[in-house]
Amino acid sequence: MGIDWDGLRAAARDVCARAYAPYSHYPVGAAGLADDGRVVAGCNVENAGYGVTLCAECGLVSALVASGGGRLVAVACVNGAGETIMPCGRCRQLLWEHGGPSMLLDTPQGVLPMTQVLPQAFDEGDLEAVAADA
Repeated sequence: MGIDWDGLRAAARDVCARAYAPYSHYPVGAAGLADDGRVVAGCNVENAGYGVTLCAECGLVSALVASGGGRLVAVACVNGAGETIMPCGRCRQLLWEHGGPSMLLDTPQGVLPMTQVLPQAFDEGDLEAVAADA
């Protein structure tokens, strides 16, 4: 499957314009390509209780699941200036869960597989190993 990185970045910039960021003033947009060709997107939605703020990647994964599920193949994240940015640690874990080790992420240093973005990731395999030992 060919990845239209320019299209993903454009979709991320488009949704970024709708972010709700009255506290940080740092809007973020994220767009992802699903394994069936769908493009899903999300923007950050802040809250006065900072700890319950939703990152753009959370919205993207919610859109993926709500629109039929599947796996993420590629993701791009941008800030309000349209610049490529890295997801936070929590969101890297979330992207791993829904894209796995081969998912590609557009980063400030170029496109990287999740194995380089989140080395030694924790996933369902770790949980299954513990359950097997129980």
